[in-house]
Amino acid sequence: MIAPRRFLPSIPSLLALEAVDRLGSASAAAEELSLTQSAISRQLKAMEQQLGVDLIQRSQMRLHLTPVGQEYVQVARAALNQLAQASLKLKANPTGGSLNLSILPAFGMHWLAPRLQDFARRHPEVTVNLNTRLRPFDFETNHFDAAIHFGQRDWAGVNYLPLMREDVLPVCAPGLLPDNADDIGWLTQAPLLQLETRPDAWEKWFAAQGREVTGIRGMLFDQFSTMGQATIHGLGVALLPSYLIEEDLKAGRLVLAWQGPGVSLGQFFLVWPQSRAESEPLKSFRAWLKEQI
Repeated sequence: MIAPRRFLPSIPSLLALEAVDRLGSASAAAEELSLTQSAISRQLKAMEQQLGVDLIQRSQMRLHLTPVGQEYVQVARAALNQLAQASLKLKANPTGGSLNLSILPAFGMHWLAPRLQDFARRHPEVTVNLNTRLRPFDFETNHFDAAIHFGQRDWAGVNYLPLMREDVLPVCAPGLLPDNADDIGWLTQAPLLQLETRPDAWEKWFAAQGREVTGIRGMLFDQFSTMGQATIHGLGVALLPSYLIEEDLKAGRLVLAWQGPGVSLGQFFLVWPQSRAESEPLKSFRAWLKEQI
């Protein structure tokens, strides 16, 4: 049951409070909201009278929220964001549901995106909205319904659907491959390109080959796509997922730097928050993913 109306301030009042907290003055809030400064002040005063609590500390130069006001505005900001996202979802798909999905760039582009046409054909009532995130986030403060997660089962408060392992292979440009490529020792002297989200990938790969290495050197990247292009252009050797480099290997843009089996550094999962009821679009998407894997 929704709380009695006397405890629910108007949206204009909440917007005024949020803007004052973020911008620090009634004049700045008024400019952002296209109101007068006196209108902002009236909105804040009306909310304080409605709630019976002082939310604003007024000084000659700036407005500051009281401690209880600071706590209250965090909840109000989250509620306003959720309402705005719900409105965007409704506008994007007025006849059905939508699914806001956080994806990892390389996996989303090369594995998920080519398959999404099938989901769209089979579920025209669902609009899938994609947004890139490289690291886990808080479902409570973000508008995502689910996410693609890589690694282990180390994301608290979520449900897991295992998708696939990520097997990586060491590859380089053909011109970088030496005559003694059958000796794994050449890799310990080569520039080894590294990914920010897989900081120990090379150590794990060498360990799987029975070698222990230290002092790995090479460029650092935040995404597989840029690291892959750097590898093609001869800037070093990279550990790249097998699903990402199939075409480059066939075309000869890349070659294997070592003729060994792929090494798995983790697994992909679909994750969704345990604290929310599952929407029909999420159920449809999860069932479709199970078929794909």
